[in-house]
Amino acid sequence: MLKVEELHAFYGKSHVLQGVTLEVRPGEVAGLLGRNGVGKTTTLKAILGLVRRRGRVRFNGREISSLPPHEIPRLGIGYIPQGRHIFSDLTVLENLTIGLVKEKGVPPDRLGAVFSHFPVLRTRLKQLGGTLSGGEQQMLAIARVLITGPALLLMDEPSEGLSPVMLATVRDRIKAIQASGVGILLVEQNVRLALDTCHRMYFMEKGIVRHEVAAGDLRTDEELISRYLAVKV
Repeated sequence: MLKVEELHAFYGKSHVLQGVTLEVRPGEVAGLLGRNGVGKTTTLKAILGLVRRRGRVRFNGREISSLPPHEIPRLGIGYIPQGRHIFSDLTVLENLTIGLVKEKGVPPDRLGAVFSHFPVLRTRLKQLGGTLSGGEQQMLAIARVLITGPALLLMDEPSEGLSPVMLATVRDRIKAIQASGVGILLVEQNVRLALDTCHRMYFMEKGIVRHEVAAGDLRTDEELISRYLAVKV
């Protein structure tokens, strides 16, 4: 589905990514983990063409490295950035439909799928986005992308700032989205969430992927977790 090879990225004269290589297969969750500042978010932005880059990015067999950023979502790649970035002054319904300006109305099947994942949003359609709780805003951020019908999601730290109850809800929704056949590249600092949702994990250090490991194997590799995340499971 997604293949990234020798991806380099730059901010001005700073060479941030040093040749990232990774893959996301159809219907799997691949995690991208590492300490703050190692280049995880930059990797997502480089895949989307939002930063200066070089290297190869292929999606469903098509080379997309040379495409302008506005064309990449049309191929079926959705991006959920860190911090949610919903429109606070728009209603929930307006937030959901703002990305469908070129479509005639909201496809009923997509709206139904969104409500099946996040039923609380059905009861909040006329409510302003800024009045939702943090967890509900995260649901809305995910739903706003899901309604476009992506084949691949790039998710940046969806656990940030969530209560344990809301975190469990988001975890379950990630699993359900993956089970529907959508591939997910998940950037995450919450090791427990990553272990509960990911099939494979990539560990980054200083702008490059250093290790790839199956989630099941990682559960017993405390040294790897400690080295790259400085935490214990």
